[in-house]
Amino acid sequence: MSEAPECILAIDLGTSGPKVALVTIGGEVLASEVESTELYLSDGGGAEQDPHDWWRAIMSATRRITDRGLVPRERILAVAVTSQWAGTVAVDEHGQALGRAIIWLDSRGAKYVPSVAGGLVRIQGYGALKLESWLRKTGGVPSLAGKEPVAHILFLRHERPEIYEAAYKFMEPKDYLNLRLTGRYYATTDSIALHWVTNNRDIHNIHYDDQLLSQSTLPREKLPDLRRAVDVIGSLTPQAAVELGLKEGTKVVGGTPDVPAAAVGSGAVGDFEGHLYVGTSSWLTCHVPFKKTDILHNMASLPSALPGRYFVGNEQETAGACMTWLRDSLFFRDDVLEPGPPPEDALTRLNALAAEAPAGSDKVIFTPWLYGEHTPVADPSLRAAFSNVSLRTTRAHLVRAVMEGVAYNTRWLMGGVEAFIGRPFEAIRFIGGGAKSDLWCQIFADVLNRPIDRVADPLSANVRGAAFVAAVGLRKLQVDEIAGLVPIEKRYAPDPRNLATYDELFKAFLEIHKHSTGLGHRLNASARHG
Repeated sequence: MSEAPECILAIDLGTSGPKVALVTIGGEVLASEVESTELYLSDGGGAEQDPHDWWRAIMSATRRITDRGLVPRERILAVAVTSQWAGTVAVDEHGQALGRAIIWLDSRGAKYVPSVAGGLVRIQGYGALKLESWLRKTGGVPSLAGKEPVAHILFLRHERPEIYEAAYKFMEPKDYLNLRLTGRYYATTDSIALHWVTNNRDIHNIHYDDQLLSQSTLPREKLPDLRRAVDVIGSLTPQAAVELGLKEGTKVVGGTPDVPAAAVGSGAVGDFEGHLYVGTSSWLTCHVPFKKTDILHNMASLPSALPGRYFVGNEQETAGACMTWLRDSLFFRDDVLEPGPPPEDALTRLNALAAEAPAGSDKVIFTPWLYGEHTPVADPSLRAAFSNVSLRTTRAHLVRAVMEGVAYNTRWLMGGVEAFIGRPFEAIRFIGGGAKSDLWCQIFADVLNRPIDRVADPLSANVRGAAFVAAVGLRKLQVDEIAGLVPIEKRYAPDPRNLATYDELFKAFLEIHKHSTGLGHRLNASARHG
C-alpha cells in the first residue's frame, strides 16, 4: 500500500463562516467541511461578527475531518489560515477577544478618518503631505469610506474607549485565528497592508514606518510583530491540538488573507494573469512586478503572499451577496407570501429562471451597491436599484439583471485594472461560488468581452491557495509549479452577438452611477459620516 499523501489543513474564514479542508501538497482537496456564523449589522454602517463563533465553527468543521482518519495525523504537515480581510479583533494579553470583531463591511469609523487623513492643502480629501507619504511608502491610503482597520481602531478609540484601552493588540481576522492556534501575536506583511502603516517600497524588507504610524495615530505597541505569509510562525498549542484533533506541535504557517490566497489558488501566479472571484464580495486582480497606486480608482500594488511579489488590490463589496439578497428578501422570504425557509436549491432555481430572459434583460439594469462600494469608487452611500422596469418586466428579467449588474460593475473595475497594468487581460480565471453557474460564466465573458476560464473545483480556490502558500513555505512546492496544479475546467468565449447590447447597457450603468451619487449622499448621509 502506498504511503498517505502529505497534507495541509487549510482554514478559510469567510464572511458567511469557515471552510476547513484537507489539501494535499499537489492541491487535491481530500475532504472539506463548512459551518455558518452570524453577521450582525447595525445602523450607521455597523458590521460585526463574534470571534468565539469563528473558533467554535472551525473546531466543529475540523473535528469532522480529522475524526474520519483520512490520513495519519503525522502526514498533516501544517495548518494554514486564510480569511476575510480588513477586519479588526481587539484582544487582551491572554489572547481573549474583547467583544465582537469589526469586519470589512463596517463603515462606522468613516467620520474619524478625515482627522488623520486631512491637512491644510487637500487632494481628494487627503492632506497633500500625508498623501504623498502614504502613496510613496505603502502604495495606498486609508479609505475615506471607513471600511479598513484604521477607521475601525479610530471608532473604538472614540466610541468604545474601554475596549481600546484594554486592547493589548489589534489583530486581523486571520492573525487572530493564528493566535488561537499558536498563542503568538503575529501579522503577516500582506495581512497588515490595509492598515497603511508599513513601508512596502522594498518588497523584501517590509516594516512598520514611524511616520506612517504617527500620521495614522495607530500605536505601534498595539500592533503585532510581522512575519511573511510563507513563514512558520509557531506550532499548535496543546489545547488547540486537542480541540482540532491534530498532533500537538503541528506547524502553523503565517498564511494570507482571502484575496492573495485566491490569487494563488486560482493558478494565476504569473505577472498580469488575471483572476475573478465572485463570492459574497468580488474582486478582479493579478500579480504585478511593480509598486504602483491609482488613487482615482482606489487600487494599489500590495504585498502578495508569494515571496518578493506584489498584486493589484481591489474589491467589489457585494456580488454573490446580491443573489443571496434576491433569494432571501424577494423570492423566498419567510413571510405571509412565502412561509418557511428557502429551498436548498433556491439559487439553482434562480439561475434557471434567469436563463429564460434574453441577454441584456430587455434593458433592465441592476446596480449592485447593496452596501456601498469600495472600488473602483469608494462610496459607502451608494445603494442598489433596478432601472428601466416596465409592466413587461418579469421575475426572470430581474434575476438576470442582478447577475448582469454584478458583471457591469466588474467591467467598470476591469477598466481600472487594465489601465493599472498597461495591457488587456488575455483571459481571466474564474473562481468562487459564482463560477459554478454556467450562465454567470457566459454573462461575464460577454459583458467583459474576455475569455473566462473556470478553474476546476472553483469553490476550493481559497483553501487550495492557503495550502500552496504553506507548501511553498515548507519547501515542498515551487511557485512556478502552482499553475500546472490548477487545471481549467471550461473556457467561455465572448458571444459576439451580445457585444453591442452589453456595450450600450454598460454605458447606461455608468450614467446611472453618475446621476445617483448625489441622491445616495443625501439619503444615506449616516453611511458616509457614521
